[in-house]
Amino acid sequence: MIMARVWPILFALLLFALVPELVYAQDTTQNSATADSTLGVKPGSPVLKDKDLYDQTGVVHPFIRMPQYVLKDQKSIWTSPFHTSKRNIKWWIIFGGATGALIAADKSIEKSVPAPASEFVTVNNRVSDVGSAYSLIPISAAFYLIGTGTHDEKFRETGLLSFEALIDASLVVEALKIVTDRSRPYQGDANGRFEDNPSGRWSSGFPSGHAISSWAIASIVAHEYPHPVIIPITAYLLAATVATTRVGARQHFPGDVVAGSAMGWFIGDFVYGKRHNQDLSGKKTVTQALLDHISVGGFQ
Repeated sequence: MIMARVWPILFALLLFALVPELVYAQDTTQNSATADSTLGVKPGSPVLKDKDLYDQTGVVHPFIRMPQYVLKDQKSIWTSPFHTSKRNIKWWIIFGGATGALIAADKSIEKSVPAPASEFVTVNNRVSDVGSAYSLIPISAAFYLIGTGTHDEKFRETGLLSFEALIDASLVVEALKIVTDRSRPYQGDANGRFEDNPSGRWSSGFPSGHAISSWAIASIVAHEYPHPVIIPITAYLLAATVATTRVGARQHFPGDVVAGSAMGWFIGDFVYGKRHNQDLSGKKTVTQALLDHISVGGFQ
């Protein structure tokens, strides 16, 4: 019964990720020089400037610019409803509608299944730890440091973009948690009411912080390495696993993780479109050359 509730969410999250990614893939085949995001984000200052690539300005220098980038990101993210293009309205309708429907159904879903065994909850909690800050920050750091040490600038950029996306996602999710103050499945009568978290606003269940952070990084990795296709599929599968295990651990309702996942993916898409260095597009590194020879289950 528990798995009957969890696996449809996993499937829906994977489908949610692959649909925009297919749009992105089609756009890049038409105009690879400008189509850096599904949202059609106007490029800004890259996280790795040309002087970082060619003058070797140091390991720390790119981080000095990041605070101003994050401030600009936040302004764009929070004002996005007011300047959404007609092309992107469909994403608001699709994922806004899906989130609203799930929130309305969360109570019924939670009541329709028996309480999970404590072992099941424990396992799901441990698996979902992959999406916590103390897991994702070292992963981002590994991308950056390995890329720096091997002079693989694309790998290095992936780490920087992941850091920026994580910061943006954390600021967004904490602000929304404070505003919504939603109770979690294990609290009270599991009604998932808003403005009703007994542990205070900082413990609010909406949206899921693990989901938004995991999907933000998965989006960055998928955009940086769309080929072979097994890479974005794996990135999204891991992010979807984190999201669904948050439901299995009774830390979140389905609506919480779908909302977090959608916001995380779009934050990653936005950051990549805004901060990707065009000089790295189409430039094959040693890492990319190795990845191009990977073939798993027919995916290449």
